Formats: sequence, structure tokens, C-alpha cells
Amino acid sequence: MTAESLELGTAFPVARTARPRVRRLPVGVLLSGLVLFVTAVAVAAPQLLTSGDPLLANPALSHLPPSFEHPAGTDIQGRDVLVRIIHGARYSVLIGLGATAVAVALGVAFGVAAGVAPGWADRAVSRLVDVVAAFPEVLLALLMIAFTGRGTANLILALGVAGLPKYARTVRANVQLARSAGYVEQALTFGLPRTRIVLRHVLPNALGALPVMVTIGFGGAIIGSSGLSFLGLGPQPPAAEWGLMLSESRTYLRQAWWSGVFPGVALTVVVIAATVLGRALQARYERRNR
Repeated sequence: MTAESLELGTAFPVARTARPRVRRLPVGVLLSGLVLFVTAVAVAAPQLLTSGDPLLANPALSHLPPSFEHPAGTDIQGRDVLVRIIHGARYSVLIGLGATAVAVALGVAFGVAAGVAPGWADRAVSRLVDVVAAFPEVLLALLMIAFTGRGTANLILALGVAGLPKYARTVRANVQLARSAGYVEQALTFGLPRTRIVLRHVLPNALGALPVMVTIGFGGAIIGSSGLSFLGLGPQPPAAEWGLMLSESRTYLRQAWWSGVFPGVALTVVVIAATVLGRALQARYERRNR
């Protein structure tokens, strides 16, 4: 074997291992930037990107195709579709954030309670979580909205309750794993209060996987809220919400495709970005644990 072949043999593995890193890094940065940008615009100020009024109707401008003045066209009432998409991010993203926050708060509470409770209490909490998990998330949210009524607040609560099982189960498993760790048994031997042990030693280690789950759950909450809004169970007209915009435009797709395609593209891009970013974080978290 020559020196040249040795050099090639050592160079190719390095190239193979380095190339995926070069490819992954820009994609991860791009997706992170996209999710953070859309969230910042939704939470802070959509008016920084556009000065238009998403509720301003002008029937004379009904169903204008995309142009320089209206890059995404207008809808049936003459409202600028791009302006409504930008302002609609506030509804869709905030509902997704709110539903994820409710699911995380309830999931952590149930998971910690089941993880540190005695056997009978653990079984009771686990069976309750199993009952909630037995229903598909959208179906359970539909049932809750049927009892609580339509509206943004009820939509956030319904999606949050429907999404709690995955967080509760993960936290419960991590809490029980942390309880059996040596440092926790040593703290018990030293006579430290159980509340202090749970708060300082068990809980921080049990919540390590939550940021990954929250990123993935955020995308799922957005698509769930848009789906329920499409059915008329979320924000009501004339609100500029992506799912509601899709619902209002479905009748006119043949003559004005832009009124439904552009909101759908915005929804799809944000959900895919959040999901892919969450999967990347999950893979990195699993590699670190291994």
C-alpha cells in the first residue's frame, strides 16, 4: 500500500464525516432563525413588516391576482392576503405557544405527582393520563370545545389538555429514573427533606428532554389550532388566522387560488420548520445521552 493510498484512505472518512456537519449546520441555523423570526413577529409587532390593516375590506378590489401592489393578491372582500398572513401569525403562533404551555404545565404537574407519589397514587394518576391519551388529540379537543364553547381561550385550553399525556409520561419516567440515582439515595441518607430533594435534584434532571418535546409539540399545536379554526371552532371572522383564512377561501380556489394557497404555504413552512428543528434537537439529545 502506497503512501498516496494511505492518505486517500484517511482523507475520505474525514470528508464523509465532515460533510454532513457542513450540511446540517446551515439548515439548523436557518430553521431556528425562521421559527424565532415568526415567533418574534407574532408576539412583538406584525406592523413592523406591514402597515396595512388586515381587516380593511374593499369589495372593488375583490380577488385581485398577485401583483406588485398586492404580492399575495386579495380575498373575496378585497383584503390584502399578505397583510392578513403576517397579522395571522399572531393568532396561529400565540395559540400554539399557549396550548404548548398549558400542555407542559399540566404534563409536568401530573408527571411529577405520579413519579414521587406512593404506588396507589402513581397508578391512579397514570390511569387518568391513559384515559386522556386514549382519545386522539383533535377528537378530545373537539369534545372539550363542544362543552366549553368556541373561542381562542377555549381552543388553547382544549389543545393543552389534549397534549398533556406525552409530557406527563416522559416526566414520570424521568422522575422515577432520577429517584433511583445514587446522588438522590445519598441525599435521602443525609436526611434532606423530600421536597428539597425533588426540587433541587430530581426535577431538574427529569425535565432535560422537555425543550426537545416542546419544539416538536409547538408545530403540532399550530397545525391542530389551524385545523380546528378551519372548522370554525377557534377565532371567529373577521380575524386573520391561517386556518380561518383557509376555511374562508376554500369556496373560491378555482377562481382565486392565491387566497388559500399562500396561507397554506405559510402554515406548512412554519410547522415543518418547527418539527424538523425539534427532530434535530431530539437526535442531538439522544446522541448526548448515549
